[in-house]
Amino acid sequence: MIVSVTLNPALHVDYAADRVQLGTANEVGRVRHRVGGRGLAMARLVHTFGHDVTAAGLAGGSAGELIKSELARVGVATRFTRIAAETRRVVRVTDSYGHATSFREPAPYITTEELGRLAADYRAMLDDATAVVLSGTLPAGLPTETYGSLTSYATAAGVPVILDAGGSALRYGAARGPALVVPDIAADAAGLDPACAGTVVLATERGAQAVTPKGRWLAEISPAANESAHHDEAGEEDLDGYRAGLVAGLVPGLALGWSWPDMLRHAVALAASASASGEADLVGYEALLPEVVVTGPAGMT
Repeated sequence: MIVSVTLNPALHVDYAADRVQLGTANEVGRVRHRVGGRGLAMARLVHTFGHDVTAAGLAGGSAGELIKSELARVGVATRFTRIAAETRRVVRVTDSYGHATSFREPAPYITTEELGRLAADYRAMLDDATAVVLSGTLPAGLPTETYGSLTSYATAAGVPVILDAGGSALRYGAARGPALVVPDIAADAAGLDPACAGTVVLATERGAQAVTPKGRWLAEISPAANESAHHDEAGEEDLDGYRAGLVAGLVPGLALGWSWPDMLRHAVALAASASASGEADLVGYEALLPEVVVTGPAGMT
């Protein structure tokens, strides 16, 4: 079982309206709910390819229940630790001209008692885990070393960890020996200790680069095929979808011992064809797979 941990998920609420005007009531024609957070999108993608995955982390209130319901609807198992505060929401209003306005709620505050329950729930899941993915930002109240502790629990149990984060949360986690580190931005990779951080995978304009203890691997989509890749029209959600797809492509390879060329080819094709919410375009994936060129140390392919 692959365990995907998202500590700061979001429920996305999308409104469609003919027009949006400040200072007055606006009629909404359509409402759509979807889950948000790279870890949850990653879990959906891994499930689509037939792997056993459980979405875990922190969830509370009606928004948390809707997130669990949406994941259950697409067949993803959940084992969230309940919190007292409401899971945050991201509300987006789109008018008939396609102009979108978003409102992002603050992250909920997590108490010490809730952190303790999270740790207990997480350690119980490690007994059946083949790999763990720790994704995204930390909500208010959690110490910056939280990913470090979760990584240590997993490595002590012999379970490989993929850490997908940024800033201080990434640095603390990377110091505890994860198998793979996927920084938010390239600058986050600077200063990481190679002896602790294992392999670092960075998203690039046309693919991904893996910096391993034995050298660098580069995977790129051919220029012609890259024109249709989702991340070229790069909104924030497009980039999150690309990163979720990239991590989703790396997870089974790590758990099953794939070669770096096979792992990166699968990951880049999946990343370029996935949506921000974790919906896989299998036709697009199959078309892109042969278009990913992988080169490695001393020109290995």
